[in-house]
Amino acid sequence: MRFGAFARDKTRILKHRPELVRYNLNRRNALVPHAAPPPLESWVRSILAPGQSRSHPQLMPLAGDASGRSYFRLRSAGRGYIVAHAPPETENNAAFIAVRALLDRAGVRVPALFASNLEQGYLLLEDLGDDTLLPALDADTVDGYYSLAFELLLRFVAIDTGECGLPAYDEALLREELSRFDTWFLRGLLDYSPTTAERDMLEALYTALVQSALAQPRVFVHRDFHSRNLMLHGGGRLAVIDFQDAVAGPLTYDLVSVLRDCYVRWPAERVREWAGQYWYMLQQATPVAVPDHATFQRWFDWMGLQRHFKVLGTFARLSLRDGRAAYLADLPRVIDYTLEVLARYAPEEPAFADCLDWYRRCVAPAVAREPWGRQPGSQSS
Repeated sequence: MRFGAFARDKTRILKHRPELVRYNLNRRNALVPHAAPPPLESWVRSILAPGQSRSHPQLMPLAGDASGRSYFRLRSAGRGYIVAHAPPETENNAAFIAVRALLDRAGVRVPALFASNLEQGYLLLEDLGDDTLLPALDADTVDGYYSLAFELLLRFVAIDTGECGLPAYDEALLREELSRFDTWFLRGLLDYSPTTAERDMLEALYTALVQSALAQPRVFVHRDFHSRNLMLHGGGRLAVIDFQDAVAGPLTYDLVSVLRDCYVRWPAERVREWAGQYWYMLQQATPVAVPDHATFQRWFDWMGLQRHFKVLGTFARLSLRDGRAAYLADLPRVIDYTLEVLARYAPEEPAFADCLDWYRRCVAPAVAREPWGRQPGSQSS
């Protein structure tokens, strides 16, 4: 998407992808805060100041996330709260509440829930502050913070997924996520239509990635366990947010989400060292059947490739469908992750080699024509 030419690109998108007409491509960037709707304000007053008609807690709008939720901060009686409006037609609020309780019982720091109205999609939550992990990460702090993240992951692994009722991260979901790469990144964002041979090539790669994911032990999976969803909290702890899409799925998924974070990148060898550190911790601390280190590393790499194909499609969708063009700035980093894993396994895996060659010949030139693809430091070509 060209930042200064949304109207022209919208016309192109609708011409070549008519199925996208059903989405409102004229929406402004949904991350922009907006005023709280009066019914939400009334609900908050009924919870925090019942019977006091003159009491009017002030809801201050906050920037949202990559969902349809909107957030507001308020203080009442000297205490801070976050008020969320999560429209029930698009957001699974029952899942949020259930997963919050599940993580709380597992000893994971999550926001306290004070009140909810599932019919309206209203939540009154603890305010954990503004300090996400992302800006705190640097060469001096990253080892310590990632060690804390690994401790959270071990708590995830200890959750009994057979008893908690989480949906399965099954083949259908894995393939739906992969399909976003074709629909939204290639066709929607780059206006590139794969040939039949190219679709067959991608299918061979996707099949290998899905089989690798399904071969792994099934554990609690947050699905967006990265530096923007980890909060710095008092006492040297990390708190977890945005967990409502949790599933029972592959052992390495959340690990690769944090180590190959879409918002910050570390040297490849250091990432592999951290993955090895976590592999060792798993062997020592959990009942999960942990494979040998080489198999675990392969699972980790291939899981990351599945995730980053998904993210390329998801970030393109956020821009095209939801008007959130800021996510395009992160695409070069995600592409670099994708090419890194393809190149690592290309010598031994024909599907990886074919995809890497195709990307370099056919997709990289289309990326290079995009403003976000020409950013300083991009290695996507």
